Amino acid sequence: MDVFSLILGKISLFLVVFSRVIGIFSMAPFFGSKNIPINIKVGLAFFVTLIMFPSVVENYQGIENAVLWSYIGIIIKEFAIGLIIGFTSYLVFAAIQMAGSLIDIQIGFGIVSILDPQSGTQMPLIGTFKYLLAILLFLGMNGHHVIIAALGESFQRIPIGSLIPENTLMLHILNMFTAAFTFAFKVALPVIATLFLVDVAFGVINRTVPQMNVFMVGMPAKIIVGIFLLVLALPVYLIVIQIGFTGMYSDLYKLLEILQP
Repeated sequence: MDVFSLILGKISLFLVVFSRVIGIFSMAPFFGSKNIPINIKVGLAFFVTLIMFPSVVENYQGIENAVLWSYIGIIIKEFAIGLIIGFTSYLVFAAIQMAGSLIDIQIGFGIVSILDPQSGTQMPLIGTFKYLLAILLFLGMNGHHVIIAALGESFQRIPIGSLIPENTLMLHILNMFTAAFTFAFKVALPVIATLFLVDVAFGVINRTVPQMNVFMVGMPAKIIVGIFLLVLALPVYLIVIQIGFTGMYSDLYKLLEILQP
């Protein structure tokens, strides 16, 4: 039996598998970018489902006897599982954007925003730069392969129609939020701390030399110091991002363990 005959014989199961795949591709980094047309996302999700479907059928008997409302509930739940997995992989990128926003505020770029091609929203300048750099590093490290591998693993660990442990899941998501905020603060801390010392230095100058217009001198100085620190810390930033990706991969598979019945 070829794949298409198998799909036609179990079309209800195929749609359920497709709903989990499209859920991940709606939120995962790079795949969930608004810059990618919807038809391409749906087409990619369809071909990924087409590849994974035979292995799913081997481990599942099907849902042909499910009533309509029960079947719709299963589709919604599988889409939610995909969204949760995609959100887990996206959280580290949200932390990177947050770190860039904190740096923007300290440098003075907080009032400057540009269109982020990934999310389609207005983002601060440094935040967008760090985010796009992280996306390039993510693709260079084959992080998108890890997400697809986690997707395939999810069908092995989380059977279709299984219950979601809500309490344990919410606690894990809360811990991921805490870790993401801590990671963002660690990424931005060197620049923020240095610019704080620059502010202190200009405050002392303002007290000792009241005739100097500290505001007119301080703003360009903070921009120069901030950009110099960003360039100087770029190799370290790349290493920190790799550590963040490692933590994201660990969170992905820990999430699969939590969702596993």
